[in-house]
Amino acid sequence: MGDVCYARCITAPGSSLSSSDETCLSKCMDRYMDAFNVVAQSYDKRIRAEMAKGE
Repeated sequence: MGDVCYARCITAPGSSLSSSDETCLSKCMDRYMDAFNVVAQSYDKRIRAEMAKGE
């Protein structure tokens, strides 16, 4: 997440972040976490279904 968001959002590295850099990083990390949560929920649902089959 860090490398992808950094490459996407930080166009001119310096000693501080501009407000647009901060906004971009925040949105990028939010999108990453949203995608992670979707995958985690799908995985959990699949594991529960597999466990229910075994009972």
